[in-house]
Amino acid sequence: MKIMVVGGGGREHAIIKKLKENKNITKIYALPGNGGISADAECVQIGAKDIKGITQFAKDNSIDFAVVAPDDPLVLGAVDALNEIGIPCFGPNAKAAIIEGSKVFSKNLMKKYSIPTAKYEVFNNADDALEYIKTAPIPTVIKADGLALGKGVIIAKTRAEAEDAVHSIMEDKVFGESGNNIVIEEVLEGPEVSVLSFTDGNIVVPMVSSMDHKRAHDNDEGLNTGGMGTVAPNPYYTPEIAKICMDTIFLPTIRAMKAEGREFRGCLYFGLMLTKDGPKVIEYNCRFGDPETQVVLPLLESDLFTIMQAVSEGKLADCEIKFADKAACCVIIASKGYPVKYESGFEIKLPEKTPDTDIYVAGAKLADGKLLSAGGRVLGVTAVAGSLEEAIQRAYEHTQKVEFENGFYRHDIGKRALAALKK
Repeated sequence: MKIMVVGGGGREHAIIKKLKENKNITKIYALPGNGGISADAECVQIGAKDIKGITQFAKDNSIDFAVVAPDDPLVLGAVDALNEIGIPCFGPNAKAAIIEGSKVFSKNLMKKYSIPTAKYEVFNNADDALEYIKTAPIPTVIKADGLALGKGVIIAKTRAEAEDAVHSIMEDKVFGESGNNIVIEEVLEGPEVSVLSFTDGNIVVPMVSSMDHKRAHDNDEGLNTGGMGTVAPNPYYTPEIAKICMDTIFLPTIRAMKAEGREFRGCLYFGLMLTKDGPKVIEYNCRFGDPETQVVLPLLESDLFTIMQAVSEGKLADCEIKFADKAACCVIIASKGYPVKYESGFEIKLPEKTPDTDIYVAGAKLADGKLLSAGGRVLGVTAVAGSLEEAIQRAYEHTQKVEFENGFYRHDIGKRALAALKK
């Protein structure tokens, strides 16, 4: 079997490493991949958004199965294009990927099908939005409608901040065309939980829950990032809450998508807030989360490729999916200055792999046999252990062995989770 994985970050590296466990897979291509991924797959310099290039490569190289991992190519219709030339894929088609591609669509879907979420209003011009803000509850959340590299959400703590957000998104177009429409919604309070799930459009199989750490620095200080680390499972996500989520959020969502003629097959990510009124949806993603994937997949005991095939064929009910009763921690090493201004091109030396640890490369390139930094988030150092405390300890021990002079990382990944376990 020849497999093609579209994407080039830490999430894709984690997916590729897991796919390699299947002995029937003889070749894995990564488009475009990165310098670290090249140790586990053949990297091909075709961009993830180059749909024509991706489909032509798949045809020329007789690809048997494709995994489209990032949001952009999914929303742009990569799965549709590959299916048209007879290549089965893991990932939703464009009609289903809109659940992440348009926040206006997803909020309206939740309202129509009574799926619990924050109260909201939608605006397509700045004047109406600014008028609404004059009397809206503060703080408030302002979201660009479309994809914005995970950065299209602003939590405004004052009316002035809310007005600035509207101006920057709708008039200054800081997120491009994604800001043509915006959602203004209430702030939800409570522990945040990420739940990735496999779904074939008929059933949902949630993966192990996780807790992301978005802020750049310790004690949740600094700017929001794409994620500075994560742990799994999330101690706030109890079996009782999991049951409520399945009944009120997970199954209603895939049934709603099917009813709308947008059957979702792939990985559906639920970003949840556990409020005093019960779990509510903050956001949907139409793909594996990053860096949540780097702690969830190491805990998967079943064969990932078999699951992906079952999802693609609508046969997930026939598939056994099992996760280890263990814990995982991932510490992200980023370039100094991230998420704003940072330099690249610094040499990285990785330590020898030890049992139950792995390093996923997100932003690096190979030059003259050396691994050099080439992005904001550069590495994800993951450890698996019998307890969360031990997983965190092992992850940090392995992180300290990485040689990367321009790197920085948070020192408190999992601290909140450990505190919750002791309550």
